[in-house]
Amino acid sequence: MEIVAFGVQADEQPFLERAFAGRHQVRSLNVFLNRDTAPIARGYEIVSSSVNADLGADVLQTLAAGGTKMIAQRSTGFNNIDLEAAADLGMSVGRVAHYSPYAVAEFAWALALAVDRRLVRATNRTRNFDFRLDGLMGRDLRGRTAGVLGTGKIGTAFTRIAHGFGMNLLGWDLTENPHCVELGMKYVARERLFAEADLVTLHLPLVDDTRHLVDAAALAAMKDDAILINTSRGGLVDTAALVDTLKAGRLTGVGLDVYEEEAAFFFFDKSLDIISDDTLARLMTFGNVLVTSHQAYFTQDAVGQIIEATVANVEDYLAHRTNENMLVTRGQLPKAAP
Repeated sequence: MEIVAFGVQADEQPFLERAFAGRHQVRSLNVFLNRDTAPIARGYEIVSSSVNADLGADVLQTLAAGGTKMIAQRSTGFNNIDLEAAADLGMSVGRVAHYSPYAVAEFAWALALAVDRRLVRATNRTRNFDFRLDGLMGRDLRGRTAGVLGTGKIGTAFTRIAHGFGMNLLGWDLTENPHCVELGMKYVARERLFAEADLVTLHLPLVDDTRHLVDAAALAAMKDDAILINTSRGGLVDTAALVDTLKAGRLTGVGLDVYEEEAAFFFFDKSLDIISDDTLARLMTFGNVLVTSHQAYFTQDAVGQIIEATVANVEDYLAHRTNENMLVTRGQLPKAAP
């Protein structure tokens, strides 16, 4: 079986090819799957996609017409896939339900510490042999309050680190996680978390109920000197409202590994282009904002686990088996659809 994989990063390709070696041939492409590139997949029964692929109904129809019967997405999130359209087309769709939560949690902390201690500004200065400390003062995190929205595996890993820093812990989720409660987390209403937390971090999936969870009202409720971190999905934050908040001189720092309209920019070299996205361009002008390109998951450990799960999804599809990663199995949505 020959598989075509879209959106393969250079550092990811060796993992992918080694994992499939002796099983199937993999054609690795660095272009992302969308309506323009979907015709490339003609003749491939199995297509592997990345997190920023566009798998709307029209793209799925093109793939199905070309003979594709299985989508193996190399990510946890699947808000980019029209599952009902896939089911109607008789396709199978798999994702990666779990991989190292520490990769994302540790990166979220890297962002938090970087903006708190002004590391980017400091590094830019010292490269020019400017060793002044003006404007670089941060704050101790010990004794301050971390607000964690979403306390699944990644949120729990973040909480354990916050506990190690000696922080007070507030949480918000549909259900309480006993592991977080054992660490001293107090679950509160979302409004209270925004109002009391010195550090707000997001670890939630992007669904209709969580889109723009951090909106103008939530931002207005936050402390003027709070830190906001998002390593989950860009759509959780109303970026236009965030820009207005920053323009008003509020928030000590913001660390974003994701952005609402990232598909047009992230994973590409846009250094020679005119950036037409005014919101992103304005966001990048703030000295207290650190934006990275959806790399929180990008460790050897996590990528290895993602590839292993993708291989298992392909093998189970070929053997007519199902597993916890399968969102659609040969045109059938699970009884409790995600």
